[in-house]
Amino acid sequence: MKTEKITYNGIKIAHILSENVIITDTQSALDLMMTVKYETDTRNIAISKTCVTEKFFILSNGLAGEILQKFINYGFRIAIYGDYSVYTSKPLKDFIYESNNGHDVFFTESLEKAINNLSVF
Repeated sequence: MKTEKITYNGIKIAHILSENVIITDTQSALDLMMTVKYETDTRNIAISKTCVTEKFFILSNGLAGEILQKFINYGFRIAIYGDYSVYTSKPLKDFIYESNNGHDVFFTESLEKAINNLSVF
């Protein structure tokens, strides 16, 4: 895993780069948060969808809720970018829509949009 530090509109963002799945469960999400905070001194994370386990996108197992609640509880904001057109689940589409209307969790199609969302409060 490599962390790229980005500053946009005066906001520091950690862009996580990896060819491997980084977020597999709540513990790996916590580990990522603490590593990012220590290495970059920010609580804003942009990460590719490919770095998140596919189980996250099956809402019925509760993994997405557990992981995202940890981000919120610890004061982090996350933008997960990638292609979401492959999913047909209406609950997932609704979840993504509702998340994107908040201030802490974003699902975008590109890194640029992820950075834009994280740079606005």
